[in-house]
Amino acid sequence: MADLTDEIAASAAQWVVEEGLEYGPAKRRALKVMGLPPRTPLPNNEQVEAQVREYIELFCADSQPQELLALRKHALMWMTRLAEFRPYLGGAVWHGTATRLSDIYLQLFCDDAKSCEIELINKGVAFEARSVNGLHGEPVEALSIHSFCDELGEEIGVHLLVNDFDDVRGALKHDAQGRSPRGDFEAVKRLIEA
Repeated sequence: MADLTDEIAASAAQWVVEEGLEYGPAKRRALKVMGLPPRTPLPNNEQVEAQVREYIELFCADSQPQELLALRKHALMWMTRLAEFRPYLGGAVWHGTATRLSDIYLQLFCDDAKSCEIELINKGVAFEARSVNGLHGEPVEALSIHSFCDELGEEIGVHLLVNDFDDVRGALKHDAQGRSPRGDFEAVKRLIEA
């Protein structure tokens, strides 16, 4: 069974890197492509991430570092623009597995979710609002933006997940591998400078 799980993770990793899919949809597509039943046990996200890193190392080592740097710089620009909402970068751009097809995910922490919408409107930024599961599994507002990245020469999806001001404490708990799941402006700046 472990071999099958590894195969599913490897297939999912290909969809993540080549199509920009998130882990969940990539795992489901891997099942479909491999002709496996929908109830087949899926690999966890850590297994998929390990396969994504391996895939990038094998097939994208020449382009991915520059793409990742461009995405981190673009994220930092948005973090500067939204500094009053205490932004933290997460996802593939934070963890270093992003390619030009990856979206940027920023967790914002503020007292009033609508204040972020008002700020975007005041800056003339078009966005799509929806509700998604947040840090604690409860619904939070997600504001999705299409933002042109000069370095990549294309539009990037930027997703702003608006959390309660006090949720920042729980948002910084380390994962099973001892890594911080997201970073603030200074942490992202250090990654860029490294």
